[in-house]
Amino acid sequence: MLNILIIYVSRRHPLRASQRDHLWSFRKYAEGCRCYYVNVAFISVPRVLRFVHFDIIIFDWSFLGARMSREWFKQCSQRLSVLKRFDGVKIALPQDEFVSMDLLCDFVNEFGVGYIFSVAPESEWPKIYSTVDRKKVKFLRVLTGYLDDELVNKVNTLAKLNTKRTVDIGYRTVSTAVWGRFNLIKKELADLFQSVAPSRGLVIDIAVGSDKFLIGDDWLRFLLRCRCTLGVEGGSSLLDWDGSLATKINQYLKENPDANFDDLEGSCDLKGRDGEINVVAISPRHLEACLSKTCQILVEGDYNGILCPGIHYIPLKRDYSNLNEVLDAIEDDDLCKSIAEKAYQDIVASGRFGYANFVQFVLDSTLADRSCKVNKSIRYKILEKGLFLLSRLIDTANLVFVVVYSKARNLRDWFRRMRYYS
Repeated sequence: MLNILIIYVSRRHPLRASQRDHLWSFRKYAEGCRCYYVNVAFISVPRVLRFVHFDIIIFDWSFLGARMSREWFKQCSQRLSVLKRFDGVKIALPQDEFVSMDLLCDFVNEFGVGYIFSVAPESEWPKIYSTVDRKKVKFLRVLTGYLDDELVNKVNTLAKLNTKRTVDIGYRTVSTAVWGRFNLIKKELADLFQSVAPSRGLVIDIAVGSDKFLIGDDWLRFLLRCRCTLGVEGGSSLLDWDGSLATKINQYLKENPDANFDDLEGSCDLKGRDGEINVVAISPRHLEACLSKTCQILVEGDYNGILCPGIHYIPLKRDYSNLNEVLDAIEDDDLCKSIAEKAYQDIVASGRFGYANFVQFVLDSTLADRSCKVNKSIRYKILEKGLFLLSRLIDTANLVFVVVYSKARNLRDWFRRMRYYS
């Protein structure tokens, strides 16, 4: 039985469904493996785990994403210092590979990470991992998220309860200039269809902003109420190597909330930088739309070669020159249903983009390089099983603390809002 150590970070409860499914995928689908989870948001790696031989050590994207807060990421990394001496194959599962990449590259080098399962296109690896020796580290491309079996069953059940699709076009998004003009397409889409769709008699439910964002079952039920939804690839066209760019832009937008991207270019030293990288990828929300059989209207893109225009979605040109044709297609209910059904069969029913396949891909890609098999005595096996149970107990206690911590923070925020409005 292989031992896998997963390092993650969680300070909030509950997790978004996509985060939760990604995090627990190894526990659910890594057959023949013991998966030890350690949340380093509050504690260091338990000392007792030094007695366990780990075949694979995985640094989850929830931990690697903590570099958005640079000082906190450094603190979390210090809690892992004992892992530098561990012999297991070390794997990084990063996302948002366009911000604070200096910290990520330093971590890869310092901890001896041997595999990076990147969501960025291969063409961008030399730019975003410029200080990583690619002769020592193997790169493989994966998706930002996959479909969990339980999620598929849940949506199929909800679909039976939500049979009426009362909204023609539904969309929720957060758009920010921090990651370049490309990211602003999300708001352009919302504004465009809000202005033209009602004149066609189409019912819309479109909103922009973090306060309008839907998560969990609310998002799934929303999709099931919509015939169509809008979308574009996620990512960035700006490389914020040391995190300073986001700080500068956010400060400028705070002082100048109505500024456009041209203003940012002139005031935040962005002239000529937009387009320096092309870190784009399909997002879990695209897969969830396939799952809910909601027809997608997507801005032309690659979508990891998974979604094909005219087959799995209705394509909208980057300059919006075919907008009228797209609106005609949206009005054709039979066409929308056939595209949504084709997407469901190819993406969901095929099982190719499920977490079971993702976990198996990670294991198959790395097991050949794991350390030599350790001969384990019966006494050691008993000790190992005991340590595994102790590890589960520690992690469970940690998660309980996270729940309490989250409720305390929510209560504190509520009191602050009450004091502000009073």
